[in-house]
Amino acid sequence: MAFRLTSAFELEAEVTSPLDLSTPTNLLRIARQMNLKQGAGAGQADMLWSDQRTIAASGSDALDLAGSLTGPFGTTLTFARIKMVVVLAATGNTNNVNVTTPGSNGTPLFLAAGDGIAVKPGGVFAWFDPSAAGVVVTPSTGDLLTIVNSGAGTSVTYDIHIVGASS
Repeated sequence: MAFRLTSAFELEAEVTSPLDLSTPTNLLRIARQMNLKQGAGAGQADMLWSDQRTIAASGSDALDLAGSLTGPFGTTLTFARIKMVVVLAATGNTNNVNVTTPGSNGTPLFLAAGDGIAVKPGGVFAWFDPSAAGVVVTPSTGDLLTIVNSGAGTSVTYDIHIVGASS
């Protein structure tokens, strides 16, 4: 099985300031392409898991990255390293989709156990690490990524994409 990933980030912003005789413009353009090839080293990956999920009001979704996810061809995925995580919160959500690493057995995606980030309705969280190390997933002690519905009353829907390496 072969693996290839191409992802792009592009930002273009323009600020103008109309004056009497001219309109000064400040234009900012940033473009970055991120690629991963087949393998487990720097600039490489060999696993992909994607899903659209719904979490009940005040609920959570604990994703075990070492053995509980099923790949696109029906095989069980056991990530050894994570290279990319993308979470897209549905625009129709009322509550935030919180991406967190639990205090116990969390994959160390963030700086400290229990940390996370709120993805507001229509928002996106994207993280990419092309290094050979990526984020290490340790079965049973450091393999959970938890997605939490930030509030009561309504469910939330989100798309998630995780890219990583098997060794």
